[in-house]
This record gives sequence, structure tokens and C-alpha cells, in this order.
Amino acid sequence: MEASSMTRRDFVRLGAGAAAIGAGASRLAARRLGLSIGLQLYSVHELLPKDFDGTLAKVRAAGFTEVEGAGYLDRSAADWRKALDKAGLRCVGSLHPLDAFKARLDELIEYGHVLGLGYLGCVSANRRDPNAKGPLTLDDWRWVAGEYNRIGEKVKAAGMTFAIHNGTDEFGAEGGVVFYDELLRLTDSKLVAFELDCGWMIAGGGNPVEYLRKMPERFPLLHIKDMVKGPSGEMHSTVMGRGVIDYRPISRAATGMKHYFVEQEVFDIDVMESLRLDAEYMKKLEL
Repeated sequence: MEASSMTRRDFVRLGAGAAAIGAGASRLAARRLGLSIGLQLYSVHELLPKDFDGTLAKVRAAGFTEVEGAGYLDRSAADWRKALDKAGLRCVGSLHPLDAFKARLDELIEYGHVLGLGYLGCVSANRRDPNAKGPLTLDDWRWVAGEYNRIGEKVKAAGMTFAIHNGTDEFGAEGGVVFYDELLRLTDSKLVAFELDCGWMIAGGGNPVEYLRKMPERFPLLHIKDMVKGPSGEMHSTVMGRGVIDYRPISRAATGMKHYFVEQEVFDIDVMESLRLDAEYMKKLEL
């Protein structure tokens, strides 16, 4: 993989009609599920290059024990593993764009082995024709599903699971066919898992509860974020418990969940203080 931090361009285009789910939370099933509190490291992507070891230590001190990667910052897998071990963090998975998987799959797999990853995830797709402009069409998404199956087969053979992370574009439709539904239909459940980002699914007009109830076994991973509407009408993440998402029905439906990762991309107070509050919220939520 090219050793640079990945972009999140596909994560920030939110529809004006994004759905909102009522606020609130309650204690749920952490003791039964035995799930650790995880953090998607994009949340600290501006801090890691400035103080790599110190930021990881602060993530652990904030209450997180598992993390998911978001680019490798020009560091070797051995450097990452050493720093994570020192901080007392376990890296469960890492996210990369589709073009990185197509160009450097063997390298990503080897990197993942050194880190001890259970999952390699795809964070964004691209059009079949690299010269084409505009959003992906239904034909593009069908081609992408085929690529996911091909990659998933090789990742499975290497002892890991390939997973798809959603943004908002997957909830567009063409001819009455929702792109995300087509991905679920065309990908092989033995080769491809899904990492459901609750915030972006809701922002894109989807309902996490409906998908989780229909096929919970396809969603072993969740991204947990709270969302608020900005002054221009767009939705963005906020401190857990201060937005509009009610995780009670989501967590009840997520019976196949094995790991979850809090992710906050927008901050109006200190980043580490925000993440500490996120972790405290999750401890009380007991997701």
C-alpha cells in the first residue's frame, strides 16, 4: 500500500434530505456481548503525524482498547505494531480505498499479518472506467461487487475477512434499485462482510435497523457516530449523545456485531476531550 493517509472525500457528501433518528440511549448488552470500546483512528488523523506514540497513548487513556486503522502515515507495519503494543491497543482492522486493494493487495495482506488484523476493509469505491466523471452508476456498482468478491476470496485465503464500509453514495438508486442493496445481493457472504457506518447510512437516507434485522450476520462491524445538522443543512458528526441518533434499536438489531468503532470527524472542542466523552458515553450505553 502507498504509505500515506487516505482521504475521506466519499464520506462528506451528504444529501439535504438525510434522515434523522431520535435522540437518546440506554444501557444495553455490553456484558453479554463482551465487546471492547473501539476507535476509528481517522478521528485522530491530524494528531498522529505530530505525536504518533503520544496520541496512541492518549487514545488508550481516553478509554479505548481496540482501534481500526485509516492509512499508515509512511510507517512500517513493525513500527505500528510496536507503538500499538506499547499503548495497550489492539488493531482489529484497517480501511483502504478500492484502488489501493487493486494495486497493492499482496502488500496490504502482508501488512495486515504483521499488525495481526482480523479485517481488511474497503472505504471507498471507484468507477469501472477510471476516466469517467460523476458518481458511480448501477453498472459501476455491479462491477465493484465483482471486484469485492475477487478481493474477498484472496483476503479469506490469507486468514482475514474483507469488509465493505459505506459512505452515503451507496444509498442512491437507479431504476428503483438501491446501490447498497445490489452490493448485498451480488457479493458472496462467505467472502465479503459489511461494516455498517450508522451515521453515514442515516445521512444517506438508509435505516440501519432495517438492514441489521434483515441480515444481521452480514454486519460483524459497525461504525458508531452521532450526527447533527450543520448551518447549511448538511449533517456531520458530533460528540456521542449530543446528536440525533438513537442507538437503542440499532444495537438490539445488531446481533451479528463482533466489533464496533466510534468515529468522530468534526470537533468543536478539544479532540481528545471529545473522544474521552465519546468513550464515557459508550461505557454507559454498554453497546
